[in-house]
Amino acid sequence: MSARAWIGLGANLGDARETIEHALKALREIPGIESLTVAPLYGSDPVDAQGPTFVNTVAQMHTTLAPLPLLDALQSIEQTYGRERPYHHAPRTLDLDLLLYEGVTLMTPRLTLPHPRMHERAFVLRPLMDLTPDLLLTQGNLQALLARCSDQKLWPLSR
Repeated sequence: MSARAWIGLGANLGDARETIEHALKALREIPGIESLTVAPLYGSDPVDAQGPTFVNTVAQMHTTLAPLPLLDALQSIEQTYGRERPYHHAPRTLDLDLLLYEGVTLMTPRLTLPHPRMHERAFVLRPLMDLTPDLLLTQGNLQALLARCSDQKLWPLSR
């Protein structure tokens, strides 16, 4: 049985755009990911952090993987690109966040679904709107939530 899941992708070290493109290719090759649709790329300034600007997008997938095995696959891809976690909100070569998993609410030490801060991040909300404009989060609709993030600088990037 297949479920929809949404993944946030971001990077701000090295060739961030190229890393995101390679990560998307790696996602498509994971057994259990049946389809992948990707929003446009956006540039964004770090939120609650320092460092270079980010390249961000969101991918929607249909997957037969349960949330924790999917998280394992995402973290494996992050490790391939040298992801380190020296401190909270550190600059990163690649960040893959499991944002939503259809029909699942979860709170464990490893994973919280839906992602607890996605409704506060323009770099997540805008690409989510591109993919699923009618998506409704617990905190409200995407357009209203994005309006609350109007102080976060976000700009489209060409692919």
